[in-house]
Amino acid sequence: MRGPLGRPFPVLTTVANTQLVDLLAPPEVKKNPPPLEIKKDNTGIVMIHGITLRKVTSSEALEKIFEYGLTARHVSGTAMNAESSRSHLIFAVIVKIEDLLEEKFTMGKLSLIDLAGSERVSKSGVTKERLLEAREINKSLTALGDVISALSNGETFIPYRNHKLTQVMSDSLGGTAKTLMFVNISPADYNTDETVTSLMYASRVKLITNESTKQVESKQIVKLKERVKKLSNALEKAKRGETVDYSVLKEAQGNFPETDEGHPDHEPIKEDDSNLDEPQDLTF
Repeated sequence: MRGPLGRPFPVLTTVANTQLVDLLAPPEVKKNPPPLEIKKDNTGIVMIHGITLRKVTSSEALEKIFEYGLTARHVSGTAMNAESSRSHLIFAVIVKIEDLLEEKFTMGKLSLIDLAGSERVSKSGVTKERLLEAREINKSLTALGDVISALSNGETFIPYRNHKLTQVMSDSLGGTAKTLMFVNISPADYNTDETVTSLMYASRVKLITNESTKQVESKQIVKLKERVKKLSNALEKAKRGETVDYSVLKEAQGNFPETDEGHPDHEPIKEDDSNLDEPQDLTF
């Protein structure tokens, strides 16, 4: 008899100039990247449709994938930082646990988010393209500040949709997650304004109360949702006059096969045990 089995799938993305960038995409995909769409599943977990996922089996492989993605992150020197981050980095590890005895799936996600620092242009000395980046960074942090203020004040409307950064973080702030915020501050008098701003962020985040809960769904429900998904896709193809794979249609109409793939509201996650040194196109 077998108990719970867990499988992690890491993703790495940045929010730069209001755009999502897939850092784990293979080189040929980066040349013509597909649109990335932010969605929430029925358990409240944020997923990015079209992003590349990787299957890992060890902490070493996870670290290797993270380092690979970091090489694609955009940095640029300013008067205050020789390697200033020009984007927000989101490293998420999606964990799917299947309990073979209870026939249930549990989904979880660990998000590590490195926010780009707010900039005073008079100090950073950026110009032209870097100036536009600085403005977008400040705009995104303002949107995050608005969300934090709304949550800490107990407001009913939370402006998550004001920026892609806050949309991606919506399951980390005010949801069912356990959230920790680490603030880097400088002891130098020259950076007093930045230090005060960062501490204000932290003090407001401390007022937010999340209720951590398990995201569990029965295996049968997952199968039925996959079945509906296949039938819906076949119907849409038929409406467009495209060729329908009737073997897939017959399978969806009949007894749904015993499988451990898939997740509600998404295409099944493709798994590949090939060399982890190379990016794997494991998209939803």
